[in-house]
Amino acid sequence: MRMRAAVLRGISRERPYQVSRPVAIEEVELGDPREGEVLVRIAAASLCHSDLSVVNGDRVRPLPMALGHEAVGVVEAVGPGVDRVAPGEHVALVFVPSCGHCTRCDEGRPALCSAAATANGSGGLLHGPALLRDAAGDVVHHQLGVSAFAEFAVVAQESVVPIPRDVPFEVASMFGCAVLTGAGAVINTAAVRPGQSVAVFGLGGVGLSAVLGARAVGAYPIVAVDPMPAKRELALRLGASHAFDPADAVTAIRDLTDGGLDVAIEAVGSAAVVADCLAAVDRGGRVVSVGLPAPGRTLDAVPALAFAGEGKSLIGSYMGDAVPRRDIPRYLALWRAGLMPVEHLHTATVPLTDLNEAMEALAGGEAIRQVIRTGATAVE
Repeated sequence: MRMRAAVLRGISRERPYQVSRPVAIEEVELGDPREGEVLVRIAAASLCHSDLSVVNGDRVRPLPMALGHEAVGVVEAVGPGVDRVAPGEHVALVFVPSCGHCTRCDEGRPALCSAAATANGSGGLLHGPALLRDAAGDVVHHQLGVSAFAEFAVVAQESVVPIPRDVPFEVASMFGCAVLTGAGAVINTAAVRPGQSVAVFGLGGVGLSAVLGARAVGAYPIVAVDPMPAKRELALRLGASHAFDPADAVTAIRDLTDGGLDVAIEAVGSAAVVADCLAAVDRGGRVVSVGLPAPGRTLDAVPALAFAGEGKSLIGSYMGDAVPRRDIPRYLALWRAGLMPVEHLHTATVPLTDLNEAMEALAGGEAIRQVIRTGATAVE
């Protein structure tokens, strides 16, 4: 079928994006779902900093690429062998379509699936090469097996998780990345227990989802750290007990906790912030890094003695160490109970044609999660 999609043809570090316009809305050809694949009509897609990281070259991906990896939609058709979903079901899209049989999948860590990493890195899909073509017939790559800034997407059945039909699309669209990554960093990776102290450094969609995760598991105190007062205020409304500017955070946290935290979540993608997190945790404390720094950045200011000498640990967390078919229903249940009100992360809903303007709002710190309406019709 022919459809509209947001296509990036070359990286752009030039801002403002509404002037440089690195992304164009193009008409592309989308192939039919193959064995193990699903055709989804996109209902809503959220804009994430990982999308900006592809635009500015921090995350190197094959170009041209149809962007968008955090979304929700309705199954339109399925290919042969699909048994996880059926036409008409509402689904959340997941950007790591785990194969189920590699070493990491066998260990219960599907977010680190090697087959998915290879497919995502190539710009293809788990079950085969890219299905997108531009007007000239040339390949357009998929972003993380999804490419949701479009009217439709064909994805691996392993990339979809059924969700209840009564969950609003604008809410559900945030569960496939922001919530999985942020809340998962607290609940899965750090395994925070009730009463443990947690700080979240960086209050974008992932960081605020980490605040929600810390609230849901009964952490205390919950400290929010960000240079923007509006984001600190939002974090307090979402359940943080304290909020500090980064310039004051380490000293203030150590005073507040009588020596340091149990857990610090780094959601910025900054080596300097990782160092601050290590300084903010107590002996035996854990730092979980979920931010995506630019390639080539190194940890230069981290005292090596913090590990063996003080028992601190630095842990990486990709997609919140999630098992999506387990965790998305659980987090939706917490949302339904009022314990994870992710709707407060929703800044605005914008049409697909305004994607460059939306990217600029995100890059400038003015937005948390903007939902992109693709213009697809007949979504129920």
